[in-house]
Amino acid sequence: MTIARSFVSLILASTILFAAASTQAAEPKLLGQYRDWEAYRLKEDGKNVCYTASQPTKTKGKYKKRGDVIVLVTHRPARKERDVVNFFAGYTFKKGSAVEVKIGGQKFNLFTKADTAWARSEKDERAMVRAMMRGRRMVVTGTSSRGTRTADTYSLLGFTRAYKRVSKACGVKPS
Repeated sequence: MTIARSFVSLILASTILFAAASTQAAEPKLLGQYRDWEAYRLKEDGKNVCYTASQPTKTKGKYKKRGDVIVLVTHRPARKERDVVNFFAGYTFKKGSAVEVKIGGQKFNLFTKADTAWARSEKDERAMVRAMMRGRRMVVTGTSSRGTRTADTYSLLGFTRAYKRVSKACGVKPS
């Protein structure tokens, strides 16, 4: 998988969006490609931010137009943030809806805001990352603001290596 330039730009934009308003971020540096996952590092105000990224291998849903669909797992050690899991749906979620993530026999419920779904707690994030390391695939189900139900399937092949690479690059002990 090679992530298109627009995808990298979207990741950069989202990284800047969720950082403090005064934050300045440099262009992400690709650290490596590991099967279906890529590892990146960038600098925000001179501090490392590292993340893995992937796109679904399969999408289901009756929609006419959809933007980029992405999953990220991010470390921001300067802000004491690690294993931040979020999904970009490529559409605006139905207000107040939840997203369900299935990895093997485990299920996780995420909250939504605009076009993004987030784990509810640090404990959930770490549990999701551990499940992703053990799993082979992950299915993410959500509902758009128009009521369209989608199911995105992500391969987890290469996730563990990409995750360990970004953890090392940011000096974070892997989960």
